Amino acid sequence: MSNVLDRIVDATRRDVEQRRSEVPLAELERSLLRRGEDRPFAEALVHPGISVIAEHKRRSPSAGAIREGATVEEVVSAYERAGAAALSVLTEVHHFGGSLDDLRAAKAAVGLPILRKDFVVDPYQVYESAAVGADAILLIVAALEPKELSRLYKEALELDLDVLVEVHDERELSVALERVDADVIGINNRDLTDFTVDVQRTFELLADIPAGKTVVSESGIVHRDQLDELERVGVDAVLVGEALMRSEDIEAACRALTRRDDDLV
Repeated sequence: MSNVLDRIVDATRRDVEQRRSEVPLAELERSLLRRGEDRPFAEALVHPGISVIAEHKRRSPSAGAIREGATVEEVVSAYERAGAAALSVLTEVHHFGGSLDDLRAAKAAVGLPILRKDFVVDPYQVYESAAVGADAILLIVAALEPKELSRLYKEALELDLDVLVEVHDERELSVALERVDADVIGINNRDLTDFTVDVQRTFELLADIPAGKTVVSESGIVHRDQLDELERVGVDAVLVGEALMRSEDIEAACRALTRRDDDLV
C-alpha cells in the first residue's frame, strides 16, 4: 500500500480478524452487561474555556518511542491532577505500541472520560471499545468509506459511545457532516498519508463547520498561546499527546495548557 494510513488500516483489519477468532462478538456483547459508570466524553469538552484532551501515546511512526518506562497510571493520573477534561488512549499495537490493556489501566486509575484512539474500521472494534471501558471512539474519515463511517457511527451511538469524527480536508469534512451529521468534529492538523503537520489546517476548515458543533483541534499543539488563539476563533478543545508525553514534567506541562494553576490563584 502506498502511504502510512493505508498500511496501518491494512494491519488493523488483520488484527481484528485475529481478535475476533479469539474472543467472539457474542462474548463481547455479554460483557457489556458489566459496564461501569457513564463518563460522558462530548459533554466534558464544552465547559467554559478551551478543554484539553490529554493523550497517552507510547510511540509514533514518525518519532519512534516516547517516554519509555512510564506507566499508564503515572501518566493519566498526572493529566487528571493537571486539569485535563478528558483522556485519549492510543491502543493501536504495531505503529503506536498501544494496547487495550493501556485503556483498561487508564480507566481504573482515573475518573476522566476516555477516548479510545485507534483505527476503527470494523463493528467488532466498536463493541470491543465499549467492553474495555472506553467512553468514546475515534472514527477517521480518511480510513473509511462513507457507508462504513455511517454504520460504525450508528453502532457507537447505539452502545452509548460518543464519537469523535476526524477530518483533514474539505472533502472529509463534507462526508462527516452529510453522512453522519457528526456532533464532535476533530480537525487533524496531521496529514496521515505522510505525517506532516500544519496547525493552520484547523483555521482553514473551521469556517465550514456549522454552529453548534463541538470542534477539536488535533496534532501540533505545544504552547498555551496556540490554545488562546484557537479559543478566540471558536475551537472547543485540543487533543495533545506527544508534546506532553515528551515533557520533563508531564503534570506541569499539562497545567501550563489547562492553566489549572491560574484557577488556584
